[in-house]
Amino acid sequence: MTATGLDEVLVPATIPTIYFIGVTTSRSSILTVFPRWAEALDIGPSRIVGIDLPLHAPAADYRRVVAFIKDDPLSLGALVTTHKIDCFHAARELFDEIDPLAVLTGELSCLSKRDGMLIASAKDPITGGLAFDAFVPAGHFARTGAEVFSMGAGGSTIAIAWHLMRKARGGDRPSRIIVSNRSQPRLDEFARLQTQFDPGVPVSCELAPTPEDNDAIMAALRPGSVVINATGLGKDAPGSPITDAAAFPAAGFAWELNYRGDLVFLRQAQAAANRQQLTVEDGWLYFLHGWTRVIAEVFHRDIPTSGPRFGDLSELAGRPPLEPAS
Repeated sequence: MTATGLDEVLVPATIPTIYFIGVTTSRSSILTVFPRWAEALDIGPSRIVGIDLPLHAPAADYRRVVAFIKDDPLSLGALVTTHKIDCFHAARELFDEIDPLAVLTGELSCLSKRDGMLIASAKDPITGGLAFDAFVPAGHFARTGAEVFSMGAGGSTIAIAWHLMRKARGGDRPSRIIVSNRSQPRLDEFARLQTQFDPGVPVSCELAPTPEDNDAIMAALRPGSVVINATGLGKDAPGSPITDAAAFPAAGFAWELNYRGDLVFLRQAQAAANRQQLTVEDGWLYFLHGWTRVIAEVFHRDIPTSGPRFGDLSELAGRPPLEPAS
């Protein structure tokens, strides 16, 4: 979004407003889902506004958006996707409070207000963990010694790695976590951050500028391993981080963090599912947990992460159909 585009979006709110800071927000289901949830949660008159910024936008744009939300009384907060790391570092001096997970992971996914203070929170370590544990059975890593390979070294991978490396998981931690990225700076930042997590899980950071590089890493994974597309390819940009020739781990798991877009990685995994006894998961549950945790924080509502009430919100959202292959 250009400066002119920001001028059109950053206007004083007339009713309580939550913002969605992303890249292609107009395509997200949340724009139609939020009004249903607002009614079900008795939030009252409110609205959601999308703010699209290009990947790795100028730091001044992040600061401008955050400063507007901070200063505008009826702008109550935001969910941040794609820009989690860049926004955190660009606008850090504007936050009145930063939660411990945001400090630890160096990223934010939620802006909220309490007693006039602007709070930056990292919800992904919680929401990513909830979604991961919903489809990878408890005890899987302890039984199999499997690995986790996450493509993309951004905020989602950082959050999932933190969740999987926690000592509270006991022996149910991956035997190794491999993270790849197309450029080195993100890998360097991930390597720095993961040393602050529990060092009991070996971590490998691999530069993978081409899909063939990721194919080679996948080919060496142990059976039962988990492969994650955390690159944004398939949603924010077309394509996949692997080629059609990539071999998924036998009896493993493939997790596409997106639920919308051309979802090439998801289709590649689905094509291999029967052959490889592969369990395939998209990003819908991740979407539900991500948004309900942020809405709970921004509007100060108690929203459960499971059970009948969470099920009701999931039903109200309505999973969108898979987009036709392009």
